[in-house]
Amino acid sequence: MEELLDTAKKMQEELVFIRRDLHARAEVGFALEQTRAYILEKLKDYGYAPKTIGKGSILASVGQGKRSFLLRADMDGLPIQEKTGEAYACKSGNMHACGHDLHATMLLGAAKLLKAQEKELKGEVKLLFQAAEETLEGAKDALKSGGLGAQKIDGAMMLHVLTATPFPTGALVVARGISAPAADFFEIIVKGKACHGSAPQNGVDATMVAAFVLISLQELSARELSVANPAVLTVGKMESGKTGNAISDEAKLYGTLRAFDEKVRAQVKKRIAEIAKGVSKSFRANARVSFPSGCPTLQNDENLAEMVETATAKLLGKERVIDSRNLGSDVKESNGGSEDFAYISQEIPSVMLAIAAGEKGKDYEYPLHHPKARFDENALYIGAAAYANAALEFLK
Repeated sequence: MEELLDTAKKMQEELVFIRRDLHARAEVGFALEQTRAYILEKLKDYGYAPKTIGKGSILASVGQGKRSFLLRADMDGLPIQEKTGEAYACKSGNMHACGHDLHATMLLGAAKLLKAQEKELKGEVKLLFQAAEETLEGAKDALKSGGLGAQKIDGAMMLHVLTATPFPTGALVVARGISAPAADFFEIIVKGKACHGSAPQNGVDATMVAAFVLISLQELSARELSVANPAVLTVGKMESGKTGNAISDEAKLYGTLRAFDEKVRAQVKKRIAEIAKGVSKSFRANARVSFPSGCPTLQNDENLAEMVETATAKLLGKERVIDSRNLGSDVKESNGGSEDFAYISQEIPSVMLAIAAGEKGKDYEYPLHHPKARFDENALYIGAAAYANAALEFLK
């Protein structure tokens, strides 16, 4: 294991180069033409025969045998204008603010490490570079495509970077139980009647109605949910009108819902629709509610988590590996971020690892999804080794 980590460390300069290339070309959703072409080319350089599956994910494999293990990394960014000031910052209006560029780079590093040890593999390792995680569509799409052959996969692992945390770079958290809540994106379209701004009595103000819908939705958390089974509802985007002196006939609200309990999730989705439609009707408007994408809770397999934690401790040392149950706070209190790897965890025994890549107080002050979020690249070779090591240990 020391040899694997040493080999990965010698790749660090190459990994930094790859990560910065990917970072500078951040793309979103399934529209990852440049990112996909770059990763495909790298995999071919490493001796793989990768293929595109579904609407834009990449699958490659190494080794042969009856047993198989899946390593997954996402590769999409966010529609955020980057403000880090880095020389390699993305200038397209997109940003890898969630660290998916690091994830993909680490898996490429693992691909190179595993290819060098292919003769020692006692099974097959599948490498999934997944599109559209941020929209919660990519994992489900990859599974539905049939390209994964999920029924033949015995275990799966993903790795996610953290920044602005108390943990030193390279520390690894092995998740236990449920490590990410269920999530849904929702859209509310309020339809009113347009008219001149000087004569509001002649119209139905969709902007005003949408504002009341927005405020009314906050009642859900305040008065309808138990403290024991919470949910987080956020409206992050609102669009309405074209000018200041006209009554708008349409307003749109875009938001997200997070819940750890599936019954609560279903209850809140039902109430979102009822409130939006009820409030709109009371003001002579109409509302249409849809939930375009979402994912269930991410469930970690206990036996696999135990195996990966033991293997990773041997690789890095016990002091650098943390059981999520020992963090001192419940994951529900500290983490509301969803992860569409949850779809894979519903079909395949799975485990989620988190790797620290930026310690708060050491120039890493901004969290994930912030336009100034930065990451410590010293985590790259450690993550690559952790990916490869887990697969090698699982297939022993």
